[in-house]
Amino acid sequence: MAVAQCVGAAWQSSGRPTLAFVLFAVSGLALFDRHRHPRVVLLFTAGVTMVCLAVGFRAGWTLPAVGVAAVAAINAGHHLSAFVVLAVLGGGGFALGRPLVLSAAVAASFLPLEILCAMGRYGARMFRDQRRLDEERERRRTSEERLRIARELHDVLGHHLSLINVRAGVGLHLMTKQPAQVRDALEAIVHTSAEALREVQSVLTTLYPEGEAAARAPAPGLDRLAELTTDAGLDVRTAVTGDRRPLPAEIDRAAYRIVREALTNVRRHAGPGARAAISLDYGGEHFTLSVRDSGGAAASPVSAASTVEGNGIAGMRERATSLGGTLAAGPEADGWEVRARFPLPATLPDARGAGPAGPGGPGLFAAGGGGSAGPGRDSGAAGGGAGAAGGAE
Repeated sequence: MAVAQCVGAAWQSSGRPTLAFVLFAVSGLALFDRHRHPRVVLLFTAGVTMVCLAVGFRAGWTLPAVGVAAVAAINAGHHLSAFVVLAVLGGGGFALGRPLVLSAAVAASFLPLEILCAMGRYGARMFRDQRRLDEERERRRTSEERLRIARELHDVLGHHLSLINVRAGVGLHLMTKQPAQVRDALEAIVHTSAEALREVQSVLTTLYPEGEAAARAPAPGLDRLAELTTDAGLDVRTAVTGDRRPLPAEIDRAAYRIVREALTNVRRHAGPGARAAISLDYGGEHFTLSVRDSGGAAASPVSAASTVEGNGIAGMRERATSLGGTLAAGPEADGWEVRARFPLPATLPDARGAGPAGPGGPGLFAAGGGGSAGPGRDSGAAGGGAGAAGGAE
């Protein structure tokens, strides 16, 4: 631009070519500094233009430099400065007797430049906002995935490690008094640890590529409820209401995990001799499950402090709400109850027959019937803690 202005100066100036050359050259060369000092360069180029008008040169050769400087000032956010300078420049043209050409040139350079700059700023802002939104969405997705994996590992390891701890304690207790029964406790530990490894592996399949993960064993569901109650180390009774039928895979897995976590809380927090009752209600539009415990012979009364929710209850509630369901947990009679409800799709596969059912309500705690406590029942008695089931999870 400086070269073009110098050529223009040599062509249109007469009598004072040196002055015209200097004015037009410095006006173009000043543009090199327009990004660092946009307002200074704009004022300088506008001043050169006014000098050219005052000495009788044609200002048309310096107006492009003013336009470029105005663009730099507008892009830097100096809108008012650009407007004032261009307005003063137009007013100076009127004062010096060249209103028509100069005013038209100023208007022609200012308005399109402002429009183009506004469009550029809008596009850049939209790009930055979209990139920031994408980054925030990615961070939220990563956080949710971490939370999901942490919840899965809590459910798996919390249950099985609790069983291992209880049975190891029973083994130590029996070592001096009944050494012949230590083998049973060790075999139970081996079985529980192997099951824990399998379920941890099923959780880790979410981190494998889709094709590799599909070939691995699926996560457990309610079809393994009998095995779960047998290994619970508790006297567990199960009652089924309605026709037992296949549930959607997500609900089936979530229900199994909720039952397992609730039984783990019973074993941890209920008193010795606590019994648990599982109720499964296959309704038409909803599937409801509940896990209640009797509190145990030595369980402490449920207090306000014991009703504080821990990670286990929060995880169960998140698991239910993520599928559109609800979960409530709180004291019930002398024990604790966890109740979850899931909405079912409009159509489900045909019933495959009712599962093992027992009497509902308080009769669930009557002797006999339902599921069995299995060989780990003594372990559950030995490992009972204080408080209602799940209360201090």
